[in-house]
Amino acid sequence: MDKQDFQEHTRYVVTRRDESGKLRPDTIYVYRMYDDFMIVRRTNSDGRLLKLGYEDVVKIVKTVPVAKEDRFYIPDAVLEEKTWKDRTVMERYSSSPHMGK
Repeated sequence: MDKQDFQEHTRYVVTRRDESGKLRPDTIYVYRMYDDFMIVRRTNSDGRLLKLGYEDVVKIVKTVPVAKEDRFYIPDAVLEEKTWKDRTVMERYSSSPHMGK
């Protein structure tokens, strides 16, 4: 897949290639997109933030835009490209004012 196939603050059900090369179903929430990768939260498992390359997504099964009041917010400093230069995963709690969290 390519960058133009995705949008920020959108949930996706995808088929992606894991670290061992196997195809896995996954649900992700896209926070930020850069030229070579995007910062996503895996919403169907541990909830960690993940640096995901566009080439790792093989197929988009479903796309669900998230309304502004339902978005989960993370500080911009955490999502900056330089923060992700040498990391692939991060534990980070996010909240949504609309959800009372």
